[in-house]
Amino acid sequence: MVSLPVSVNSHASSVPILNGTNFSEWNEQVQFNLGVLDLDLAFQIEKPTAITGESSEEEKSLHKVWEKSNRLSIMFKRKTIANNIKTTLPQTDSAKEYLKNIEERFRTADKSLVGKLMADLITMRFNGTRSMHEHVLDMTNLVSKLKTLGMNVDETFLIQFILNSLPIPYGPFQIYYNTIKNK
Repeated sequence: MVSLPVSVNSHASSVPILNGTNFSEWNEQVQFNLGVLDLDLAFQIEKPTAITGESSEEEKSLHKVWEKSNRLSIMFKRKTIANNIKTTLPQTDSAKEYLKNIEERFRTADKSLVGKLMADLITMRFNGTRSMHEHVLDMTNLVSKLKTLGMNVDETFLIQFILNSLPIPYGPFQIYYNTIKNK
């Protein structure tokens, strides 16, 4: 198999910058890119024991690969975090611990984002400025965002939210849908 050089920088530039409101999306993209780059070993196994005079070549090799994975993972994450956030995070030499610190910092931000997205979903109304297709896609996208934040919206509820978002002239459509659904 031929190994092609991959630019870590190009992968990092494809990750949205962590800005305080997008932790779940950022984390998913970071983990994916570290996996693609084969730099996620530091997350898969604990730090190997220190190298000693009696360490085997296999142990030395594992330690070297793990250290590289850990170091580059931290650098990758730091490159994808907004400066005002980066400076407030505690320094650590462990990629796992660094991610844990970030997760703790943004757990509450995700909870408030869930509330906002749910409010948007519940109050969204079709006003005719866009197509019906775009309206339904917008609502479906909100549900997808909620799912990435750990909030599952059942398909039946999504359909009901969509029906409720329609103006009065769509009343016959709603009645027809409810009639065929109940058969």
